[in-house]
Amino acid sequence: MSLEALNERVKTDLAYLAFGGADWVRPVRHAEGHVYDVVVVGGGQCGLGIAFGLLRERISNILVIDENPEGLEGPWETYARMVTLRTPKHLTSIDLGIPSLTFRSWWEAQTGPEGWEEVVKIPRGDWMNYLRWYRKVLQLPVLNEVRLKLIEPQEDGIRRLHIEGVGAPSRLLLARKVILASGIQGGGQWHVPPMITEKLPPQLYAHTSQAIDFEQLKGKKVAVLGGGASAFDNANFALTEGVAEAHVFVRRKELPRINPIRQMEVSGMIERFPVLSDADKYAVMAHFFKHNQPPTHDTFARASSWPGFQLHLGSPWLNVEPAGEGVAVTTPHGTYTFDFLIISTGLLTDPALRPELKRVEAHIARWGDRYTLPADTANPLLDAHPYLTSGFAFTSRDAEGEKLLHGLFSFNYSALISCGLSASALSGMKYAIPKLVSAVADQLFLDDREEILDSFFAYDEQEFTGEWPPRNP
Repeated sequence: MSLEALNERVKTDLAYLAFGGADWVRPVRHAEGHVYDVVVVGGGQCGLGIAFGLLRERISNILVIDENPEGLEGPWETYARMVTLRTPKHLTSIDLGIPSLTFRSWWEAQTGPEGWEEVVKIPRGDWMNYLRWYRKVLQLPVLNEVRLKLIEPQEDGIRRLHIEGVGAPSRLLLARKVILASGIQGGGQWHVPPMITEKLPPQLYAHTSQAIDFEQLKGKKVAVLGGGASAFDNANFALTEGVAEAHVFVRRKELPRINPIRQMEVSGMIERFPVLSDADKYAVMAHFFKHNQPPTHDTFARASSWPGFQLHLGSPWLNVEPAGEGVAVTTPHGTYTFDFLIISTGLLTDPALRPELKRVEAHIARWGDRYTLPADTANPLLDAHPYLTSGFAFTSRDAEGEKLLHGLFSFNYSALISCGLSASALSGMKYAIPKLVSAVADQLFLDDREEILDSFFAYDEQEFTGEWPPRNP
């Protein structure tokens, strides 16, 4: 099968499912311009899957916006530096149950079934190429190179979205519903310890989420702070790009060995997580944070095979300071000098860190507002996450915020505590996207309940026109 043949198969499959039927959502007129029923912020894998899910629900007055150029959405061609995805290849995601839309179908259309059997894990670049194909074959409405600056709720239930294009002035989009499908960092911000930001000039370090000029680091010594998979991805990538030495510093005395996601994928935990009690959700995610994700065998093997690779266990950074043109890093085992630091310390999640939520974040309920543990067992990292409904909607701390937050949904990493591995892992998307889409559709339906019911009760079109007794011929 060729890609052209697969494209036709996708069209046929969707036609059999009556995809693309007439919208049921009533259009809204507004003095300031066109009102979208839904605007999805983020055109990566989540945003694309959500757009397809909405179209399947016959909600087509939608728009996806993304700050990156077309084809560069998400991390895959920017700061993701792993060789392959970490997710097992057989898990499906944004195809939403349509076999012809799976990565496997796309791969086999080019390599045949034998090619699929040869794949151990999906190569990162090929995953991005699949997403480009997915967007194109489904003709998803994506507007690139625009950044959301602010969400401004209005009394009439319409959200004014202040967006800014590359090299263009700020302008407005109007939307009834807004879905923040803004990736891992979309619920907060990447974290760099203050010890580093306060003592070092920015040219001496970078977070793994940032662009790094590895050309300038050829032949140099770099230090990587962090023990997760991303730390080893970056160490391996740096050595591949010609860095002479890459030292990975890990606070723990042993590397994490257990990956809770593997158990969650087969136990029903991912798909059924929202039905757990708050106590169970909190306990599960506290355990998840405790173990973190270890590096995969292949990632660790690649990194550690380089002569310039060194691993420092039980080595938290106690101090950093400029040293000549480089950096001196002090650990319990001594002081080391490096040319550059790569920081792989994850992120902080808190709606207060998101500038687009400035007008509403004070009303957003956090887990610390709704579920209270004794101080010695509470986890501030978990407590700062927004407390969401099972359909990913923000909830309010107070009555005043209920109307302001109505219509705002968070389908990014901040949903982790409330909804589990949904928007934060490929293995959860096939379960989570339908829940989100259903919740959005339900809201639209209930918002228009009065008009919809009035139309139902007033409906008088005759369908049956037969007579009894029949007239004589």
